This record gives sequence, C-alpha cells and structure tokens, in this order.
Amino acid sequence: MSTLTTPTGTRLARVFTGRQRYVPILATAGVLLLMWIGGSLTYDNFADLQVLLNVFKDNAFLLVLAVGMTFVILSGGIDLSVGSMLALSTMLCAWLITEEGWSPGAVIPLVLVVGAVSGSAMGAIIHFFEVPPFIATLAGMFLARGLCYVISTDSIRISHPFFTDTANTMVPLGDYRIDPSVVTSLIVVALAFVVLHYTRFGRNVYAIGGNEQSALLMGLPVALTKVGVYAVSGLCATGAGVLYTFYTGAGYSNTGIGMELDAIAAVVIGGTLLTGGSGFVLGTVLGVLVFGVIQTIIQFEGLLSWWTRIAVGALLLLFIVLQRVIGARKT
Repeated sequence: MSTLTTPTGTRLARVFTGRQRYVPILATAGVLLLMWIGGSLTYDNFADLQVLLNVFKDNAFLLVLAVGMTFVILSGGIDLSVGSMLALSTMLCAWLITEEGWSPGAVIPLVLVVGAVSGSAMGAIIHFFEVPPFIATLAGMFLARGLCYVISTDSIRISHPFFTDTANTMVPLGDYRIDPSVVTSLIVVALAFVVLHYTRFGRNVYAIGGNEQSALLMGLPVALTKVGVYAVSGLCATGAGVLYTFYTGAGYSNTGIGMELDAIAAVVIGGTLLTGGSGFVLGTVLGVLVFGVIQTIIQFEGLLSWWTRIAVGALLLLFIVLQRVIGARKT
C-alpha cells in the first residue's frame, strides 16, 4: 500500500497542501528582505528606520487602495475603477472645500459615502445582471474619470488650515516621526485583517472566491457579499483619495491614471491568487512595501522612474508563474 493512501499519508498530504497557501507570501517576504539587505549594504543610511517610514508615507494611499482590491480579488473579481475613484475623491474634496466653501468635516464623510455607494452599485450590476467585473468596473472607471473632467480640467489647490496643518503634522515615534497617513493606512489594514479572518463576511469572501457555485449551494449570502466587497473597494478607493489629497494638497483630474494596475500588482505580488479564494491582507502590505522599496532603490541609484515599472512587471510575472505552479500541484 502506498504511503499516501494510508490515513497518515492522507493527513500529511493535507498538511502540505494547506501550507502551500503560505508559499507566495513567504516568497514576497523573502524578496523584500533580500532587497532591503542589498540596499543596506549598497547605500548609506538605507537601513535607517526613517527610510522605511518614508516608504510607508509615500505609499500610504496605495496601501489603502490595495486593501480594497484585496477584498475584490479574494472574491474572484477585479475592480478597474479604483484609480478613477481616487481621482474623483481628490476633485470632490478640492472643489467643495476651495470653491464651494464646505467644511472638511462634511466633505470627507460625503466623499467616503460616494465611494461606498458607487462600489455597491457596481457590485449589484455584476451580480444581478451577470456583467463580467472587468466590463462593469471599466464602465465605472470611465464614468468617474469623466466626472473629474466635468468638475475641472485644472488642478485645484486646497489651502484650508485643516488640510495644511494635518499634512504638516508628524506623530512622534521615539527619535523618529511618522506621518498621520501612515497611521491611518495601518488602521485600515488592521480592520481589514479582522474583517477577513474573524467575521462571517470575511469567511464568505473566501468561500465565494474559492467556488461561487458551492457557496450558493451552501446557502451563503453570495449577492450581499459581492455587493459588500465592491462597496469596500469603493470606500477604500475614496479613502485613499482623501489621503492622497493630504499628500499633495490639491485635486487633479488626471490623478491616479494606472493606479488600479499598481494596486492589482501589489495584491498579486503579496500572494493573493488572481483566481480568488486564497490570500492575506498582510501579504498586500508586503506587496506595497516591495513596490516602495523598488522605488527607493531606484531613487538612490539615480535612475528614471520608469525603471520601477520594469522591475514591478518582472516581479509580477514571476509571482503569476509561481501561482500557476502552486495551482498545478493542488490538482
């Protein structure tokens, strides 16, 4: 009798199969560690904690954007509208505060509600009308970008004291200083982690991504979960836009072009399967850090920014191949 056909062999096979889901995130952590060690040995002050904090600061909005994308990809979907929704939120903030005289305390919640409602609408269209996520969110991308141009084709500067003071505020961390946007993005990550791993909604997201038909047969609320997933994505997209507005101090209609692809790349590099059902929000954090460290190394090297795209593209291809290999072994 073969070892794998015995009860012990079957249990071992299940253990190894279960551990395969951690391979992509471990690979991401290994790549990040190698890049950090290489940068520390090559460049002066690269290992300084402030450099890492600056990586978080420069990519805080991308991290929030990628967290929302993680929910969508885990469910087996895709959201191409997030970059345009980010731009729309910056334009709404700038226009309502600077030109209409609204209070930031009213504008920011309104922008977040717009994102959640827009995401919910796309999720409903995807589920109830059986429109492919690619098409539905592509339409959402064009609509949000068009609304940006309707508001203004020029950059709108925000000079409200709340925005300028918050942008200049730094939270003390021992001998270092951390930007409030970093704290906000880490809170979003913590909330996403709790939702995905300790709530019924999170378990439903994984179940739908694994096999939607099985989830239906089990009586899970597939429709509500799908709509909720895209609502989370829209909420995170506009939240990222608010952080980006603090980061730049302005709203611009061309902001965020291609940023949806950066978010997808960060999620995939972080180990989430494009087919859904497997992945971790903490892996997305590592994916964003890989993205940021690549940018930092290129800046230290004095190279042009498009080298970042080349490096990220190569890593993305590598991780997609890794996912295919893991998928082939499972079958």
